[in-house]
Amino acid sequence: MVLYRQTWAILLAIAVTGFISQGFAGTLHGLWLLQVHPARLINDYTAIAGTGATLVNAVLVALIGLVLARLSKVRISGPVIAAVYTMLGFGLFGKTPVNSLPIILGVFVASRLARTNFNTYILIALFGTALAPVVSAVAVEVLPIGPASWTMAVAAGVAVGIVLPPTAMVMLRFHQGFNLYNIGLTSGFIGLFVASLVIAAGGSLPATLIWNTDPDIVLILFIPVLSVIFIVAGMAKNPLKGWKDNWEINTLSGRLPSDFMDMVSIHGSLVNMGLLGLGSWGYCMIVQAPLNGPVIGGILTIIGFGAFGKHLRNCWPVMAGILAATLLFGVELTAPGAILAILFGTTLAPIAGEFGLGLGFVAGFLHLVMVSRSGAWHTGMSLYNNGFAGGLTATLLAAFMEWYQAIRDDSPKEST
Repeated sequence: MVLYRQTWAILLAIAVTGFISQGFAGTLHGLWLLQVHPARLINDYTAIAGTGATLVNAVLVALIGLVLARLSKVRISGPVIAAVYTMLGFGLFGKTPVNSLPIILGVFVASRLARTNFNTYILIALFGTALAPVVSAVAVEVLPIGPASWTMAVAAGVAVGIVLPPTAMVMLRFHQGFNLYNIGLTSGFIGLFVASLVIAAGGSLPATLIWNTDPDIVLILFIPVLSVIFIVAGMAKNPLKGWKDNWEINTLSGRLPSDFMDMVSIHGSLVNMGLLGLGSWGYCMIVQAPLNGPVIGGILTIIGFGAFGKHLRNCWPVMAGILAATLLFGVELTAPGAILAILFGTTLAPIAGEFGLGLGFVAGFLHLVMVSRSGAWHTGMSLYNNGFAGGLTATLLAAFMEWYQAIRDDSPKEST
């Protein structure tokens, strides 16, 4: 209950900040604009509608997740926190209440068809809003805008929502829990089919890049302020225990499912979330990356998964591998693809946690190569493109390590 109230308070503070920064009328106008704007990768909402409208939109998207979790009587722990902060982050570039709700409705229909409680599928529903751009694409890109296009858009959202649960269950077996964004692999797979259907029907899905290169002070200070709040909250009762529990979290592999709040403590997880936020923000400041919607979205996702699989020890080898690949292949460190890859590529953190720093580095290196291509396959229909590429990379490495460990265990022992 305390964690639930704390999350509500944080979201309320972000919304108030949004209205203050852009004014009431300007925020509402920008908020409406986002609901009817294309959402495929990459559409930076801060450049489209302004900082205030974008923050309020992100809060509304996150509140959908928080309220649904509450109504479904799901305990607020690591996975739910990860989902809510991921939704908050992608509410800055791709998700809106309008394009997210049809996906959730589709997952709800799937739960009815499976004759199971919706709370069984709640995490799939929340993370599954990665396919929100499908709704927006049908509504305002593929078809002439009007009642018919929006009706078809809702139907498309419900349809992809229905196929999300069975597909997600199969995809998890592929990477064996070494890709934290399992729904990223799932949504990328489904998005590939959706994009292929649209193109086969004669539709056009050109690449888009709207990227704010001049974020205001509110966006620049957003992450450090939020991170400090988490650290203070985690240390409020017992500072020594908060740091000690965070140290224990850093000894875990992070492989799915790793609910740090259950496995260690809420306080240690909050400290971990804050440290991850400050570390990610610090890297962006060092390389002078713009703290815009997508970049902040990436950091918020890292923060959320600080309760569900990520910590400094298993993230930095993957980030180092991505950085090495970026430098080797001559990619600008602040290019959209590079900066998003180094943030979202931490989906592969469990590989470093389970198999060591070396394989974590290799995973990061391969990830940049894969993610540079994968977005074109689904034409930005899935917002979790790094989760898609990360799932493919994790599947390759998990298969290799399973094979290697099997032959090592089966090899005849030398006689002594």
